[in-house]
Amino acid sequence: QVQLVESGGGLVQAGGSLRLSCAASGRTFSYYAMGWFRQAPGKEREFVATISWSGSSTDYADSVKGRFTISRDNAKNTVYLQMNNLKPVDTAVYYCALAYGSSWYRDSGMYHYWGQGTQVTVSS
Repeated sequence: QVQLVESGGGLVQAGGSLRLSCAASGRTFSYYAMGWFRQAPGKEREFVATISWSGSSTDYADSVKGRFTISRDNAKNTVYLQMNNLKPVDTAVYYCALAYGSSWYRDSGMYHYWGQGTQVTVSS
């Protein structure tokens, strides 16, 4: 079993920055991709960013491209999401997820484990 714990969420003004972290523990054997998703009130969960096992490949939703950066430290079993120039529309619960495989994935159905989520609120 794998446990994912997110941290770093909070309240920030528009234009500000936050850095989310997601630590994986448990049986994190083999190669795995990591992803960030978010869910705003009254909306479906949506893809934000993903990173391959090696960290050499990443992909982003168009809405965050150029503002968010995903990275990982495999020695620490941790993935990060640096969020800059935040906007009120970025307000959501942010979830990290783990998918076994060496590639990266935009499809939430590809992910095997999910964290509990961390709230990000951006005020105008």
